Amino acid sequence: MRTLRMEEMNWVDIKNAINDGFKTVVIGAGSTEQHGPYLPTQTDALTADVMANLIAQRLKYALQARTISVGCSDHHLPFPGTISLKHSTLKAIISDYIESLQRHGFETIVIIPTHGGNFNPIREAVEQAQEKYPNIRILAFTDLMRYKDAQDKIAYGLNITLAEAGAHAGEVETSQVLFLAEHLVKRERFQPGYLGKLEEEEIEMLFKKGMPSLTEIGVIGDPAKATKEHGKIYIEKMVDFLTVEIKKKI
Repeated sequence: MRTLRMEEMNWVDIKNAINDGFKTVVIGAGSTEQHGPYLPTQTDALTADVMANLIAQRLKYALQARTISVGCSDHHLPFPGTISLKHSTLKAIISDYIESLQRHGFETIVIIPTHGGNFNPIREAVEQAQEKYPNIRILAFTDLMRYKDAQDKIAYGLNITLAEAGAHAGEVETSQVLFLAEHLVKRERFQPGYLGKLEEEEIEMLFKKGMPSLTEIGVIGDPAKATKEHGKIYIEKMVDFLTVEIKKKI
């Protein structure tokens, strides 16, 4: 097929694909939120869209549904441009996606969140949907700390420290956007943000009190060493990691 993206297909071709065995569908779930003074607000949605497409290719006989581009970003609302959904809203969107897609004959629905604030509500939505639709498989990778650990290991292999890699607009995400949409990155504004430890305690405070509790510029990490080459590696290796994790459940 020319594309796996259903938004680029018509209903006849989608139906034919499902009849031909394309009964897995992958959905990326990103956000529209601040990513410091140098990355676009679409950062998480951009990476979710690309990674979901690559995962669909790796899974074989899979299509890609329209990426969910807005997520749960309350902790970023102090920064202009952020649009946030309530947890209940995102869960309802996930539920509606699943209800729609299962009607058409998809037997496996895979959700890939790339924004930390989406992990818990997506996990809850998937658990509820799986009870409602026991005859299909509904999968999502929603272990935020393992997701971050996987990225940190890739960064370590590139001689990037954990502090530099960061968790928001640091070297990792900046490299990814340089690879995917370099024209949207303002290099002249690069500056380090919060470089302290980032464990469960700090992440919990971040979600409860907002990003300014850790960083005034909305950055966790340091973009100074970011490159397009690193971005390609991060995307490909995270897709490898997530594909393996999803295949374990299929």
